[in-house]
Amino acid sequence: MESPILQGLNPAQREAVVHYDRPSLIIAGAGSGKTRVLTSRIAYMIEQGVAPFNILALTFTNKAAEQMRERIAQMVPGNRSRYIRMGTFHSVFSRILRENAERIGYPQTFTIYEPSDTRNLLKTIIKEMQLADEKYKPNAIASRISYAKNCLVTPGAYAANATYAAEDRRLQIPEFGTIYNTYCQRCRRNGAMDFDDLLLQTNILLRDCPDVLARYQEQFRYILVDEYQDTNYAQYVIIRRLSETHSKVCVVGDDAQSIYSFRGAKIENILSFRKDFPEALTFKLEQNYRSTRTIVEAANSVIVRNAKRMEKNCFSEGDLGEPIRVLKAYTDREEAEQVVMDIRDRVRESGAMWSDVAVLYRTNNQSLVLEDALRRRAIPYRIYKGSSFYDHKEIKDLLAYIRLVINPRDDEAFRRIVNYPARGIGDTTVQRIGLLAAERGVSMWEAVDTLVEEPAADPVQRTIARKVTEFVSLIRSLSLQREEKSLYDFGHEIASRSGIIAQYRMEQTPEATSALDNIEELLNSMQLFREQRDAEIRNGERSEQEQPTIEEWLQSVMLMTDMDKDDPADRDKVTLMTVHSAKGLEYMYVYIVGLEENLFPSQRAMESPDGFEEERRLFYVALTRAKVAATLSYAETRFKWGNMEFSRPSCFLREIDSRYLDRPQEEHPLPRRGEAAHESGRSALDELRRRFDYRFKQQAAAPRQQEPARPVVTPPPPSTVGMRRLGSRPAETPRQAGPPCTDYAVGERVEHPKFGAGTILRIETLASDHKLVVEFGEFGQKTLLAKFARLTKL
Repeated sequence: MESPILQGLNPAQREAVVHYDRPSLIIAGAGSGKTRVLTSRIAYMIEQGVAPFNILALTFTNKAAEQMRERIAQMVPGNRSRYIRMGTFHSVFSRILRENAERIGYPQTFTIYEPSDTRNLLKTIIKEMQLADEKYKPNAIASRISYAKNCLVTPGAYAANATYAAEDRRLQIPEFGTIYNTYCQRCRRNGAMDFDDLLLQTNILLRDCPDVLARYQEQFRYILVDEYQDTNYAQYVIIRRLSETHSKVCVVGDDAQSIYSFRGAKIENILSFRKDFPEALTFKLEQNYRSTRTIVEAANSVIVRNAKRMEKNCFSEGDLGEPIRVLKAYTDREEAEQVVMDIRDRVRESGAMWSDVAVLYRTNNQSLVLEDALRRRAIPYRIYKGSSFYDHKEIKDLLAYIRLVINPRDDEAFRRIVNYPARGIGDTTVQRIGLLAAERGVSMWEAVDTLVEEPAADPVQRTIARKVTEFVSLIRSLSLQREEKSLYDFGHEIASRSGIIAQYRMEQTPEATSALDNIEELLNSMQLFREQRDAEIRNGERSEQEQPTIEEWLQSVMLMTDMDKDDPADRDKVTLMTVHSAKGLEYMYVYIVGLEENLFPSQRAMESPDGFEEERRLFYVALTRAKVAATLSYAETRFKWGNMEFSRPSCFLREIDSRYLDRPQEEHPLPRRGEAAHESGRSALDELRRRFDYRFKQQAAAPRQQEPARPVVTPPPPSTVGMRRLGSRPAETPRQAGPPCTDYAVGERVEHPKFGAGTILRIETLASDHKLVVEFGEFGQKTLLAKFARLTKL
């Protein structure tokens, strides 16, 4: 008799579930039910006698892990699923690191630094080294350190590599290696790891401690990895090490949705899986259950152009669906108006909810004009992955107190709260504490703790000791209560005795009231965490000895991913987000805006074939988020760095098979679903039309100047060469071209306040101005209007 777990699976899904005893590659196209296959495979394994204790399942969000665990629990009776080690890479291996922290020189209570902690520490190091802020920008340095760690390049290996040193000199950051080394030393001294350390230090643990590696190899006999195309080198090596003994590793992913190379993700991990495991079975999930046939086939017609791809033929047996509409606008503001009106009319006509609609864009700054248009129409919206609850000052302050109580060596937490609420400990005192700690090679807490216990003869140190005595006593006292109070009571004790609650109650402002509400919510989350753990103990999922601790709660907060922070209060609102944030989500109606060359695909992506192919995969991801209908839009002009620049429609619009598109017609006005554009947007457009000629095609009567020889550049991939332009502006009465340009000449060297020095490559005469095409070196070619270009001749 067939297992109930297999019922309802299509043949391809069924095969992927039952063949679990060998290495497996499951290629799962968009909307093909991969989560169901993954949960069914685990449930089937347990049903067939595999011990849950021997299963390691790795996902990319904690929410996905919890949903999978709940589904498995429904399929497998007896609460056996509770023994599966399941979660994100960072949550699973942070637990393993805590179990073995002493083996690699860290305390079991190590702090996990969030990005802001990393940036603050780097700012301190850069300032101590007296380096220029404009060259050594903390965000850029943090990104470079992150990339190095994800490639398993330690500070020692970095310093020993001449290629890295040459690259640093080229980027004008020759001291990067020293900063990287100092940063890692400070983190270790502070008993802290950043997110990337959780993977780097796991690799070091498994490399340097053979007994630990052997223990986990024996425990995790079956390894399943979701979204394998998004794994980086550090994650890849962990999986390879753990699977060396049994080789029963199953990876699930879609090469066509690999879009995180900027985070270190390697598409080669999934492309070369068969080389790593020659005996692996391959299963292709090609049936799309999410989208209409039009959307699926249109997406196929684009992604098939990629050279780095696995062969698969995604299909849908659903409705044909409506064609993909293309909206064309003259300006980015008119584009926003068109999209918002179309959303309003779509919701009215279909009876859908606002939350059924998502607007996707390539870069965050594109949301501004969309927000303005939505507000004018009184349409509720939310920005996905915007300001997090945990980014509020009051929450960061309270978390810093909790972190310091747990791990007094946490210098970043110490710096944040040593004078909050105010205790008369100014910046100068904090700097002196930092210098004293650096001289003694200890943490800032250890430095002041010593001063309080044994006052020094130095008057400066005596002053420091006097100022911090109250603070030291407070932290010590709170630390002693960790075992005495419940989780919520302990959190409330810290919030009260630290003075944070009293501080906001004294202010009596709306902002202070909001801050108190946020603090209350954070404390409530402790109580909820406690109740969830108690329920697990009652259900037999945890033992009586596994009582919730403040360390566990804090770790759950610090490792929460962006997709885990979905706020129920944000329901029934139009969602605005970048395409990268949309990965893994789906909506009834999807609008993809800003489909213009040098925006989507981005200008940087055009520098290499691999970058361009990733942009195409990004567009594929955007398009396949839609279930019922997709709408694409672009603007012919857009402000960039204060200048109005002409834009060409994205090559991705031309790559979609034309039979799936509803394009704007040359002889008709711009397509609309509802009424005319908003009056303010139309008046602004009329003004722009009076000042500029937005036509892409040069007027036949306009004189042309001879172009100079163009510098040799790397050509774009073959699929983007020679493509005809999609659409143009509606027919108009031709205007008389203006006089030739006398202010500038082709080949002349000029300087722009933003882009620096450049060379004029081409000049085109318009009705009332001149269009200059200028090559700005690393910024590439820019099209500027002479009146507003602010160019200085060199």
